[in-house]
Amino acid sequence: MPVMPPLPGSIDETQARLLDHDYVAERALATVVHLALRLGRPLFLEGEPGTGKTEIARTLSQMLKRPLIRLQCYEGLDLAGAAYEWNYGRQMLEIRLAEGGTHDRERLAAELFSPRFLIPRALLQAIDPLRAEPPVLLIDELDRADEPFEAFLLEVLSEFQITIPELGTIRATQPPIVVITSNRTREIHDAVKRRCLYHWVDFPDAERELEIVQRRVPDICAELAGQVVAFVQRLRGIELYKLPGVAETIDWARALLELDALVLDPLVVQHTLGVLLKYQDDIARMQGSEAARLLEQVQRELRTAR
Repeated sequence: MPVMPPLPGSIDETQARLLDHDYVAERALATVVHLALRLGRPLFLEGEPGTGKTEIARTLSQMLKRPLIRLQCYEGLDLAGAAYEWNYGRQMLEIRLAEGGTHDRERLAAELFSPRFLIPRALLQAIDPLRAEPPVLLIDELDRADEPFEAFLLEVLSEFQITIPELGTIRATQPPIVVITSNRTREIHDAVKRRCLYHWVDFPDAERELEIVQRRVPDICAELAGQVVAFVQRLRGIELYKLPGVAETIDWARALLELDALVLDPLVVQHTLGVLLKYQDDIARMQGSEAARLLEQVQRELRTAR
């Protein structure tokens, strides 16, 4: 069994170890991650899509050599989908066998709501007291779930336990590292936030985004990487329905590398806008002269900076 690395002892070490796994964290983010690890508190990350919120959980899983358990939230998510459900099919089969005389009825009645009939989902898996090592639990895009679901989360976030009426309370012997993300399509209740350490993950500045691109797309040439980042940074200043995140910047850099592009030109920008922008209205606005104008501004600024 692999030995789990110790938790980072300082903010600098947290930032450096994240960087070792190609996550370029600003100082404020490294600070709140460090505190969440040391204090054993859930980490609540809010911000625009594509800014690296989910990636934090993946990176912590790799960095600390712990399994990652992901709960993807969606409208209508309930207890059965998030925590546990009873294996009703198996229960009914056992009941019918008991009625046929092949099973001990009294023993079955005592065991019908025992762990062997329980199907654990993400939340229950994360606090399983039999786990050899505590996992990283990612509760992704909580804002997509319905508000009543948040009330159930309070017990998990406060006590790292789940109460099952038929079975009792299951409590983690070693609390998981919990990362919650939200794209802020709706407000999350204060009761959830109070149980967490909070951080708003914003779009990175040009310098940090350039470092991210160079780490994630190591084969890209310096000139093209600089143009890609400058163009995306400019693009975020335009009123669009959905601004491109860091994930789209990385995807665009990889796409341009695949096309053997050495520099940006109006034609390649126009043909690859669908990598950056995900709504037709945004693409239509940027096609043609608008994209060319933006690219000209970027190239002029980069020439001046030299």
